[in-house]
Amino acid sequence: MELTQSNVSAGAVKSAAAAHASGTESASAYPVPRSRAFIQLGSIILGYIGVYLCRKNFAVAVPLIQKSFSVDKAQVGAIDSVATIAYAAGKLFWGPTIIDRVGGRVCFFAALAGVAVFGGASAFAVTLPMLCVLYAANRFCGSGGWESMVKLVPEWFPSRHMALAMAFLSLSFVFGGVCALLLGGEVAAFSHNSWRAVMGFPSVVLVAIIGMCWIVLSRGKKRSATAPSDKTKWKFSRILELAKIPQFWIVCGLSFVLTITRETFNVWTVDFLKTDKFAHVSSQLAALLSTPFDAMGAVGILLLGWMLDRLTHRRRNWLLFSIMAAVAVLIYALPTLVRMDLWMVVTAIGLIGFLSYGPYSLLAGVLAVEIHGKEFVATVAGLVDASGYLAGIVSGYLFGAILDRGGYRLGFHYLGVVTFFAAVLCLFLYSRKASGPQTRETHG
Repeated sequence: MELTQSNVSAGAVKSAAAAHASGTESASAYPVPRSRAFIQLGSIILGYIGVYLCRKNFAVAVPLIQKSFSVDKAQVGAIDSVATIAYAAGKLFWGPTIIDRVGGRVCFFAALAGVAVFGGASAFAVTLPMLCVLYAANRFCGSGGWESMVKLVPEWFPSRHMALAMAFLSLSFVFGGVCALLLGGEVAAFSHNSWRAVMGFPSVVLVAIIGMCWIVLSRGKKRSATAPSDKTKWKFSRILELAKIPQFWIVCGLSFVLTITRETFNVWTVDFLKTDKFAHVSSQLAALLSTPFDAMGAVGILLLGWMLDRLTHRRRNWLLFSIMAAVAVLIYALPTLVRMDLWMVVTAIGLIGFLSYGPYSLLAGVLAVEIHGKEFVATVAGLVDASGYLAGIVSGYLFGAILDRGGYRLGFHYLGVVTFFAAVLCLFLYSRKASGPQTRETHG
């Protein structure tokens, strides 16, 4: 079962080929009017940023919760561990059992509403276990947001613009994390460091965002009411077919490795910048110097999405291999760069983010569409994301254990080697047969 040939209809291929031959892009190539497609895309990006406002605000609340309940870091950290398990479980629940049968629009609002309810309720928790349950429920609901969005995007954009559309969609979790930290910091300042305000106020913002999304997407629904629905095509038994598709396992493997890379740099970068030669660096400066990983990652996401829409499958293989091999080399070299200059280390961290975020954004996005078609995109995206977050659950402890044993030199050397194996996997992502003339027609 080839990625492109099994999922792109003959009509879509002919339409794309005609547009390419004429050198112009007709508005009719879009399943919905082009302007409407971008407005709807912007609305769901805003919605997912709202999910992150109620997710990453926990990072700001951690020291405040610790002080309020008089508990140690491990006890507060356990809340995040339980919530991550709930998030991974939600990935397995939403995509394979709900979204592909009910539809992306309904589930998108259900996910956002659940996050708003449980996020707001967490502000009224009276015990730490109660807060843990509410935050885990928040994360479980939020786990359906991404799959709902990738279910909607193929209804709005033609296949030859899918990679770039998904790239823009991926900016939601990059900027969502930044916005959550900024909003949480402001709320903490205005509320005199009240963890209840930090945990609860973002839900108020999310409710307003839900209202705006409802206005935009309800209009889009009326315009596309005559469009054929994919809901009736979904069959639970066809999930087993994924096991027969090599590309599915390759994408899951890439998700496993790239999630470890992302979580490692999100959790350990500040500490890494304060070790050995740079021990004198303040926590505030180290936090600031760690931001290029996400900032450059956003640029990498857009650039790779733009490039993939213009490449055949074979060229995609080699491009992704080159990117991942470069990431592996940079990670392996980080301990050596520490001996040289702080700015060289920061530049390398920015380059790692620039190169790694692009492939990471593809996995539960455009590749999920290509593997098994848009009627199963939420199922594939959920399973791919779940494989990544299962890695995220264990990576914190395992990487920390490696650091205890051999420091960052051993940790980054291990991670660099694992990343190189992921680079080799990229060479087999698309088969040779899938890189023929039809692929060039499809992607322009």
